[in-house]
Amino acid sequence: MTTRSARPRPPVPRPASLLARLGPHTLRGRLSLVALTTAALIMVVLTVVFNAVVRQHLQRQADDELRTRAAAVATTIDTRGPQVRVLETSNDALLDANVWIYASARLLEQPSSTTAHGPLTRVADALVTRGGPGCVTTEDHGHGSVRLCARPVPRRAGERAATVVTALDLSPYRSSADTLLLGSLVLDTVMLACTYALTRLAVGRALRPVRTMTDQATQWGAVASEERFGAIRSPTELARLGGSLDALLDRIRAVLRHERQLTAELSHELRTPLSRIVAELDWWQARPRTDAETRATHTVIADAAQSMRTICDTLLDDARDGAPTAPGTTRVLPALRQLAAGLDRPARVTAEVRAEDELLEAGVQAALLERIVSPLLGNALRYARAHITVEARRTHDGVRIDVTDDGPGVPEPFAGRLFQPGQRADPDDGHDGAGLGLPLARRLARSVGGEVHHDPGHGPGARFVVSLPAG
Repeated sequence: MTTRSARPRPPVPRPASLLARLGPHTLRGRLSLVALTTAALIMVVLTVVFNAVVRQHLQRQADDELRTRAAAVATTIDTRGPQVRVLETSNDALLDANVWIYASARLLEQPSSTTAHGPLTRVADALVTRGGPGCVTTEDHGHGSVRLCARPVPRRAGERAATVVTALDLSPYRSSADTLLLGSLVLDTVMLACTYALTRLAVGRALRPVRTMTDQATQWGAVASEERFGAIRSPTELARLGGSLDALLDRIRAVLRHERQLTAELSHELRTPLSRIVAELDWWQARPRTDAETRATHTVIADAAQSMRTICDTLLDDARDGAPTAPGTTRVLPALRQLAAGLDRPARVTAEVRAEDELLEAGVQAALLERIVSPLLGNALRYARAHITVEARRTHDGVRIDVTDDGPGVPEPFAGRLFQPGQRADPDDGHDGAGLGLPLARRLARSVGGEVHHDPGHGPGARFVVSLPAG
């Protein structure tokens, strides 16, 4: 015997989620709906209050008319004798319409359209029995809503001798009230339609700058375009939004420029060790090699690979959200000598490395010191005629390293752009390079509180000065 697993019942949508699905999905529609709902609530309250006031006013008018007629009928009642008498007048038919006259509780006269035991007569009897002036509304199947008011007619001594009860059909008043209610509802509908249309129009005009900003953001390039949202004339709230978007756009542009610069620097710095690996492999494959030559080739490749790893680690550590470089100390003179010995320099160029103190230490790691000084040495070797000098000495606040060559020097018009990425004084001078070494050296030095600058007063040739914290 097999049992069927019960199918899960579909979830019952909650009212909130149902309203969210059925409601408008645009800001313009939501604001228009809120305005329409608010206006509808206000108009409902105003309509109810207005019609209640109108009905109350119409009832007071009816009561005033009943009292006026009762006062007119009271002038035809003689209460001076022992018995109450109703005097005959020329307007009896008009005054007697819907009028009951009582002597104490005894009915003297009644309208011709009613009977002594009719519903309206019983209501009039109740008013007279209750005594005093008063009004009451009753529903009569033959006449609809009828308003009855009682007016006592006293004797001269002040006691009640007679009572006049007048009746008035309220159908015309109710009809007027219903007509006013219908007119109010029609007016409310027109007002709500106008409110919704005007709200959508106003919200649409108010949101037009937002649409403009959206279209412009789609058209603008994050890096290529220098347009800004803050330059657009807009209301204060949107101007603040534009300022925030401009700040965000500036950060995005800075990140993209940084990414492009990091890519270019990695390409520039990895080119040399990669070329060494390719050259060693080509040399090793050219003909059969001895074991000693193979081991030498492996050593060179391993050193180049380690150099590439050091370059990647150094650049990526510096690129991670401006994370500070790990602290460390390095003996300056051995590091500079090892760096100079590993350079691929022409035979015509000699290199001298010296320091005033053999134990001089800088407060940076050896790999970072190499990445800072290496572009300066490469630049000096590229332009030197016969000699370069690397000199290290202690200063009052750290360590100074001078890299000097006897080349043509830096052209004075180009000095201001010397440390800008991708800038070269003469791209057609026959020397390779992408103009990234000097900016990289300065950026790495500044990451540890140091600096790299050009000494414009030195000549002939060029001198670059590295300032680092002391170890």
